[in-house]
Amino acid sequence: MTWYVLEVSQHAPDVELYEGEEFVLLPCKFPTSHIDNPTVVWSRYDLNPSTVHQHQQLGDELKDQNQLYSSRTSMKTFALETGDLSLNLTKLRLSDSGTYTCTVRSSRWGEDRVTDIRLQVKEPFPSWAIVLLVVVGLLIVGLVVCFWPYFKPVYRVKVDSGVKSVQLPFKTFYLRQVDRVEWSDNMKMRVHVCQNGSDRPEEQDEYYRGRTEMKRNLKPGDFSLTLKYPTDEDSRTYTCTVYNNEGNILMMKQVEVWVKGQVVEVDSGVESVQLPLKTTSDLSEDVSVEWTDRDKKKVHVYQNGSDQPKEQNRYYRGRTEMKRNLKPGDVSLTLKYPTERDSRTYTCTVYNKEGKRLMKKQVELQVKDCQVEVEEGEESVQLPFKTVGDLPDDTEVEWERFDLENMMVHVYENGSDRPEEQDEDYRERTEMKEDLLRTGDVSLTLKSPKHTDTGRYRCDVISREGDIRRRKTVELKVKVSSAERIQIRDDTVYMRNRSSSSNETPRMAGTSV
Repeated sequence: MTWYVLEVSQHAPDVELYEGEEFVLLPCKFPTSHIDNPTVVWSRYDLNPSTVHQHQQLGDELKDQNQLYSSRTSMKTFALETGDLSLNLTKLRLSDSGTYTCTVRSSRWGEDRVTDIRLQVKEPFPSWAIVLLVVVGLLIVGLVVCFWPYFKPVYRVKVDSGVKSVQLPFKTFYLRQVDRVEWSDNMKMRVHVCQNGSDRPEEQDEYYRGRTEMKRNLKPGDFSLTLKYPTDEDSRTYTCTVYNNEGNILMMKQVEVWVKGQVVEVDSGVESVQLPLKTTSDLSEDVSVEWTDRDKKKVHVYQNGSDQPKEQNRYYRGRTEMKRNLKPGDVSLTLKYPTERDSRTYTCTVYNKEGKRLMKKQVELQVKDCQVEVEEGEESVQLPFKTVGDLPDDTEVEWERFDLENMMVHVYENGSDRPEEQDEDYRERTEMKEDLLRTGDVSLTLKSPKHTDTGRYRCDVISREGDIRRRKTVELKVKVSSAERIQIRDDTVYMRNRSSSSNETPRMAGTSV
């Protein structure tokens, strides 16, 4: 295979921090949703092996990882869908210093070298400082403890998604002739601007408008920023730059924010799953609640005291239910018939009647594949899939086995089965329930399951336009029966006995043993 290398110029600034820090986030953004079977590789080419972390569509692939990074790296679950390929490195060591390269690979498109980041991990104190501490004693220790936060190159803040706000701290000595304070993120977006003692919202990026607030204590040197309703998308590095009247930089500081989203895990095949969101305060009856997925599709909308199903995306229609307990502040969402296609990040936003955002929270849903086990020789086995009922009459249902070059197992179209489209190995061995479109039960019965039927099966519920409305994966394992295992073992013993007896050398008469 020939690889073609395309270098993309997205060089991030150097990152400096100290040994023993809890974590660092190496940023990398690159759209991968259009790439077939992409693989993201973080590398350090001065090491052997050079792989720091590798992520594929099915998850992390760490067999080639350099052991220096074992159990210390991670990427976001849906990195390939969102394009956020940032690497989280924990428990920092001096040996972590080096240049980190983020590369996106594809068998079809080749290799894209997205970014290079130089990471420098320093000792907490240089050797001369240690000697000085010994000489000067408790006085210098006290000074370092007091002023150390002002000199840390990157300050890290960790917060849970769903909190009302997070503060990006920046306190320093009193600075004279401060004219302008500007907060920006690592995407070069302006987060907040304060000039001549007043905010400048017209200079903010729209993404942050109405979500930031800065203290007015500029004279004491407090330039801290409050960011409201932080979500996973706000996990970035923020830089505060202080200018004087002549436009010269007086001071800069970086703050790294990591917003942890709540994760809900559930097995495929359960009747429903709840995406929790509870507040400590009551909500008024005139609030609006909007649940969306990572693609900005509306999952559920509550407005004017009632649900608004017409505003839902049709993929979720008939599958959601929201609690009405606004007094305790419970706007949790129930999602019915979840499948692995529902594994994504969901965002809930609450607005007041004027349209002002009151809160925002993200919940990550992980739906595991359904696993079915059966012993060979059983009469049949069912691959379960129950979804919303009253499906349109022109709905098509396809069951296929996709671990063997997409072998078609069963097809239901135009109100009847289509055996001529089945693979020969499954003909007259499959059956679906009657009235399946009305009930939403599109489970498949496989008769006389064999050991060779072991594999991954996928069911697609397809609309007339060819859109996949529902999808579920079932992993089937057909175990060899006890009787067959005994027969195989007996045959093996018999063959070994024959082999050993045929290798014996005949002894001559009178020969002693």
